[in-house]
Amino acid sequence: MEVWNLLVLHSIATKMPLRTSSAYIDCDRQNAYQYYIGNDYVLREDSIQNWMLSTLSVNNVIGESLSLQDRILLQEVPYGGEYLKMAIDAMKKGVRVAVDYRKYGTDRPNHLDFEPYCIKMFKQCWYVLGHFHRDASDGKPESNYFGVFSFDRILKMSMTDIKFQIDPDFDAQTYFDECYGVLVGDGTKPERIVIRAYGYERYYIRDLPIHKTQREIGQGENFADFELFMRPTVDLSGHLLSRGNQIKVLSPQWLADELHDMHMEAAFMYEPEEEENVPQ
Repeated sequence: MEVWNLLVLHSIATKMPLRTSSAYIDCDRQNAYQYYIGNDYVLREDSIQNWMLSTLSVNNVIGESLSLQDRILLQEVPYGGEYLKMAIDAMKKGVRVAVDYRKYGTDRPNHLDFEPYCIKMFKQCWYVLGHFHRDASDGKPESNYFGVFSFDRILKMSMTDIKFQIDPDFDAQTYFDECYGVLVGDGTKPERIVIRAYGYERYYIRDLPIHKTQREIGQGENFADFELFMRPTVDLSGHLLSRGNQIKVLSPQWLADELHDMHMEAAFMYEPEEEENVPQ
């Protein structure tokens, strides 16, 4: 089981105790001592155990093929630097973190302190879900809300000595279940969404579902219709928009109209102008 100690969590060296690996890997002594996953639950989609086992498997395959290193091209792996590790340490210790955070489109950072509830990776970026809590005081009611922050926009982070206890009813998986990515608190509610995928896009969506609620509900000569039940957040609209003329929203109508207007605005940008300033 020495190989388990070689597992690297996105450039953070992480030693895994033998007892941990034993909890997931069993040995079939009657079948040439082959190893297999004994607990099926670790293979659940989005579980960290599944991700770690998949990473380990890929690392082993690539490690055995170093002679082909110039022919195996990998995507750049996201890494939140020291702040990712610090946030994880704060989660373990149950303490708040103080953060200087600069949003896109702003020059001056905001100073925040929050309870780090969970960490999520989406589209090669690491995010931390922060919980803000304020007790009722001076006539102001108690306040509880969440915010999602990207590690690549954190300018400074430090651990405080302020302890907190995570809400026992909080479940990170459930919190993001109805969403496409990390945008949750924009006020949208989950609803039925039907899209039509044309050409090769229908095969792509079958192999890589947009959301876990996705199911195919119809087919045509060159298209397939899919139903989803999720929150139509801004990042979902951005994803559907990125597929161009390969995806059409059939319902709800307001979302179809929104995507239509976005496509029209994009097309208008390509209308010829008399004097177009093109960088040389």
